[in-house]
Amino acid sequence: MTLIQMSWRPQYRSSKFRNVYGKVANREHCFDGIPITKNVHDNHFCAVNARFLAIVTESAGGGSFLVIPLEQTGRIEPNYPKVCGHQGNVLDIKWNPFIDNIIASCSEDTSVRIWEIPEGGLKRNMTEALLELHGHSRRVGLVEWHPTTNNILFSAGYDYKVLIWNLDVGEPVKMIDCHTDVILCMSFNTDGSLLTTTCKDKKLRVIEPRSGRVLQEANCKNHRVNRVVFLGNMKRLLTTGVSRWNTRQIALWDQEDLSMPLIEEEIDGLSGLLFPFYDADTHMLYLAGKGDGNIRYYEISTEKPYLSYLMEFRSPAPQKGLGVMPKHGLDVSACEVFRFYKLVTLKGLIEPISMIVPRRSDSYQEDIYPMTPGTEPALTPDEWLGGINRDPVLMSLKEGYKKSSKMVFKAPIKEKKSVVVNGIDLLENVPPRTENELLRMFFRQQDEIRRLKEELAQKDIRIRQLQLELKNLRNSPKNC
Repeated sequence: MTLIQMSWRPQYRSSKFRNVYGKVANREHCFDGIPITKNVHDNHFCAVNARFLAIVTESAGGGSFLVIPLEQTGRIEPNYPKVCGHQGNVLDIKWNPFIDNIIASCSEDTSVRIWEIPEGGLKRNMTEALLELHGHSRRVGLVEWHPTTNNILFSAGYDYKVLIWNLDVGEPVKMIDCHTDVILCMSFNTDGSLLTTTCKDKKLRVIEPRSGRVLQEANCKNHRVNRVVFLGNMKRLLTTGVSRWNTRQIALWDQEDLSMPLIEEEIDGLSGLLFPFYDADTHMLYLAGKGDGNIRYYEISTEKPYLSYLMEFRSPAPQKGLGVMPKHGLDVSACEVFRFYKLVTLKGLIEPISMIVPRRSDSYQEDIYPMTPGTEPALTPDEWLGGINRDPVLMSLKEGYKKSSKMVFKAPIKEKKSVVVNGIDLLENVPPRTENELLRMFFRQQDEIRRLKEELAQKDIRIRQLQLELKNLRNSPKNC
C-alpha cells in the first residue's frame, strides 16, 4: 500500500519554489516616459535581453520601436532615437538568442526586417535595416528565432503561411502551408525539432518544421485555444484559451496524442488574453492576463496532478504585455529565477518584476540554477536544414555567465530576384503595403509606361530610318 494514495492526507507538496515572490523594481530602476503603442494586436510589444530593452511605440506614419540599454533607466526623453524603417505598424519584435545586438521585427507592411543595434544603443534614428525580408503577401504578425540554430527565423503572416528564413542567404527556404486561418502563436520544443501553433481555425497543431508535416492536430471546440507553449522536455504542451462558458482556461496536452487534454482548469471569468510563460529550469509556469495586474504561478510535474498552484503576484496597474529576461541576464546573487518587464500603457512605464526564491545564504544556489541554454548556437543553418537536431549548448550561471557571445551577424549581399519557395514565387503578387505606397507605385508605373512608350516611339522612328537607308542602298547603281 502506498501512502501517496491515502485520500485523507492533505495536499501539501514540499517545493523549493513554494514561497517565490514578485518584487517590483524601485521607480528609478524603471523606464519612464515611453509612448507605448496603443495597437490592439495580441502581442507583447516588448523584447529584452541581457543588454537591451526594445519596446514598440506609438508613432505617426509607419512603425517604430525604441531600443534602450538596460542600464539607462529613469525617464526617457521624448526625442530619444527610434528604429523607424517600417512603413506600417510594428506587430512583433524578437532578439536573436545568440547575437545580442541583432533584433528581428515584423509589420503590417508585409515585411520582416533584421536590425543591428550599435554598441551603447542608438544615437540617431535608424531607418536602414541590415536585411529586408519580403515573402508574405499580407501583414506579418509573429516572428520567432529557432532555439538552437543560428540565423534561422520563422515568420507567420495573415496570409496563413509560416516562412522559414535562412539569414545566411537572406531568403525563405521553407514554407509551412497547413493553416486555414490566422496563426495566433508559435512555440518550439527544446531542440527546435518540433513547432506547435495555435490558429484562429480553433486547431492546435504539432508540426515537423522542415517538411511542414502536421504530426498531431486537435480540434479545440470546448477549449478555444489562444496561446501555446512547449513544456521543455516533458513532452507536454500547455495552452491558454476560453471555455464554452467564456471563462479563461488552461489545458495540458500530451504532444504525442492531442485527441484529448490531460487536464483542463478554469482560471477566472475575465476577458483578457492569458499569456503563458514557462521556465524549464524550475518547471514553473507563469500566467499573466492582458489587462490584468496579477501574475499567477504554478509548478508543473510529469505525474498527477501535473499542475500545482504556488502563488500570485498582485499589482493594481494593468499590463499590456510582458518582456522576459533570458536566464543569463538574471541576478543570481539575489536568487532571482525569472524577470518580467511589464508594459503599463497608461503611465508610459516599463516596470521590471523579479521573481525571487527567498534564501538566507548569499552563496550561489545550485539547486535553483541548473545548467541552462546559453548564448552559443548548437547548429548552423545548413546543418539544421539538412535534418540534424541537437540540444541547446548549456552554460552554468555560476561562472562567467555575463560573458557575451563572440558571434557576429554578416548580412548576405542580395540581388533583386524572385523568391521561390515550394515552387511558388512569393513576390510575384505582393500588394502595396499602405495607401501611400499604392499611390507612389501607381505614379511610378505611370511614369514607367510613359517612358517606355516614348522609347518605343523612338525605336519605331529609328527602324523606319534604317529601312529607308537599306532601300536606298539596294536601289543605288553599283560602282564599278
